Amino acid sequence: MLAPFVPGDWVENPLQPDWGPGQVQSSIGPRVTVNFLHAGKQLINTDQVVLRPVKPPED
Repeated sequence: MLAPFVPGDWVENPLQPDWGPGQVQSSIGPRVTVNFLHAGKQLINTDQVVLRPVKPPED
């Protein structure tokens, strides 16, 4: 089974909209490490949180 996200993908956590968009750092099974713009690096269990793909933020 392929990982749901790959490093470099941009996502948002709909349960934490104030975190802003984040870039996937790693993805191992349901565990995805994301570096969010306003919350830093977070380990997300995608069995519990459905991350949504988003476009990269503009510079």
